Amino acid sequence: MNRHVCVAALLGTAVLSACDKNAVQEIPTEPPLASRIKFFNFGVGAPAVNFYANETKMTAILSGTGAESNNGVAYGSAGAGGVYVSIAPGPYTLTGRIAAATDKNLPIATVSATIADGKYYSFYMSGIYDATAKTVDGFVLEDPFVAPTDYSVATVRFVHAIANANPLTLYAMNISDSTEVAVGAAVAYKGAGGFTALPSAVYDLFARYTDSTTNKITKRSVSFFGGRVYTIDARGDITITDTTATKRPMLDNTPNR
Repeated sequence: MNRHVCVAALLGTAVLSACDKNAVQEIPTEPPLASRIKFFNFGVGAPAVNFYANETKMTAILSGTGAESNNGVAYGSAGAGGVYVSIAPGPYTLTGRIAAATDKNLPIATVSATIADGKYYSFYMSGIYDATAKTVDGFVLEDPFVAPTDYSVATVRFVHAIANANPLTLYAMNISDSTEVAVGAAVAYKGAGGFTALPSAVYDLFARYTDSTTNKITKRSVSFFGGRVYTIDARGDITITDTTATKRPMLDNTPNR
């Protein structure tokens, strides 16, 4: 008798757990959100943060106790392990908020943006952190990459997140034959170049001012795999020349897909 009641409940999509403590729970049928966003803490000297879209926390780190850690997303890191996070389309106030116990949840970077349905975005905390005002710059970019059709090439673009640097052009040199090409045109602060196809290979990367042949930033031996999409981000303080300093200008390689 009890077995027949349970079967009827299952077919009628009633509360499944009423029949058995191990009964399969009903699976939500709402479609996944089509829009996506990534978060980066590239604010030089900025504290670790959690990222929010309006009042919804989009990134956080768990401690060993299962509670939220006060560490947050540190400088030079991406939230959620560098993957895109689902977000509903619409207007947002995006913020980076202090993760530490002191000044907990204080917004230090705030950017307004409208998220379109089915599109991908990146939110960058950038510039130099003002420790007195407890503020840092920020910007949002659309990531308009498309699904690859040629798996012999990678698709690469350049994002400029160094507030005190002039427009930069990214160059990629294939280390197998020393062939060097520009990855798009010159890019100003808070800007992004177009996606450029590069043959699958290992490259040395150089960022230069438009009126100079001097490499302002160098990154060696970067592998670009065919069929993949990458963003090269410039971050740091362009005035620092110490090659071991944490805040020195650097190029980060972030896969988009």
